Amino acid sequence: MATKNNLSLNSTALSYNEGELCIEDVSVTSMASKHKTPFFVYGQKTLLANYQEFFGEAQMAGLESPLVCFALKSNPNKELLKLLANEGSGADIVSGGELKRALSAGIPAERIVFSGVGKTADEITLALNAGKNGIYSFNVESIEELELINFISGKLNKKARICFRLNPMVKAKTHKYISTGNKTHKFGLLKADIIKAAKNKKLWTHSQLVGLSVHIGSQLLDLKATENAVKTMCEVARALPQALEFLDVGGGLGVNYHPDETKKMPSISDYMSRVAKALESSYYSKFKERPKTRVVFEPGRRIIAKAGFFVMQVLRQKVSEDQRFVIVDGGMNDFMRPSLYDAFHDLVPVKLDKSKKRIPTHIVGPICETSDCFGHHRPMPPLKTGDLIVLADAGAYGFSMGSNYNLRGKPCELLVKPNGEVEVVNKAQSYEELK
Repeated sequence: MATKNNLSLNSTALSYNEGELCIEDVSVTSMASKHKTPFFVYGQKTLLANYQEFFGEAQMAGLESPLVCFALKSNPNKELLKLLANEGSGADIVSGGELKRALSAGIPAERIVFSGVGKTADEITLALNAGKNGIYSFNVESIEELELINFISGKLNKKARICFRLNPMVKAKTHKYISTGNKTHKFGLLKADIIKAAKNKKLWTHSQLVGLSVHIGSQLLDLKATENAVKTMCEVARALPQALEFLDVGGGLGVNYHPDETKKMPSISDYMSRVAKALESSYYSKFKERPKTRVVFEPGRRIIAKAGFFVMQVLRQKVSEDQRFVIVDGGMNDFMRPSLYDAFHDLVPVKLDKSKKRIPTHIVGPICETSDCFGHHRPMPPLKTGDLIVLADAGAYGFSMGSNYNLRGKPCELLVKPNGEVEVVNKAQSYEELK
């Protein structure tokens, strides 16, 4: 039986069994003996438990007919999407490619919302023709976009379902590159512009306003800005001439990448409670004669981050006076978050030996960039060529943000199933497949 060890384990899917690291009770060493490193591993039990908790807490909070639309940008693996589709998940997409992937994974068009500021005519046409009646909604981010959707919908003799994305002009406490709810950001429309557009009949000849959405950023650990954004969305909804089918409160709920973030991380229950209270006080209580409006969510990271891991092998080590480097075979092209955001991820040695002293170590990759570093001055045991290291909480924005920089093929993706079977859900990319 695997036993939990508090040493550097910030994930419930990780455990040590007789000094050997396991992912959902499957030995990492056994996986590495069959699959070339580096590779990604996902735990099916963790993934589904995260989704079920999110959806279940929405129901427990009394939110009306909740629709959880998983954000494909966080992880578009088709086999993972199939698992979520079977649970009833919808999809939050930002491109035509993501739309095709969601549909091919079994997520029906009526559970798909299309966000993003740069939808093309081809992508809009694809979305209007999806399923029997097109996608659930276009989350519109500019008036010109609405004009184009309305025009294309008319040519196709369709009726487009429109949801305005509101820019609530709030500052989220997160990295500046993933904050999306301020006036200086490219996302969404301001309150006055939405109200004006909703009353302009020329914009609605082949479109129907069915919802409002708000999304203020990612890796959110402080919910004050989220509450304010939802309340602002409710103010806009109250000012509209027609009732809405749904209110989309977006996604972005953070996870505890660093152990110190555990105390800051809001529970799903707390999050749902705050959303419910904000909707009740700022919207439902103002329209008692109307039925309660459906609530849509767009989570990605909170569902998939802690279900994924990136496994790397030590190539060699190097000591430069007082600086110790361990060079691994995974690079920033495989997993970009530390290089792009200076993001912290737990780095866990696969072999546990408590008798060995831990030494401050730089864990670096082979890419010709100084930023190709997974962790600075991390306390690690002595590591030698062939040893394995697991980068934790790598399920979100890992493979999806990967590239072929330095002409490196993208790694394979594995899935640990509940019965302990390990399935290849995306094979490693060969040189011949590089374009």
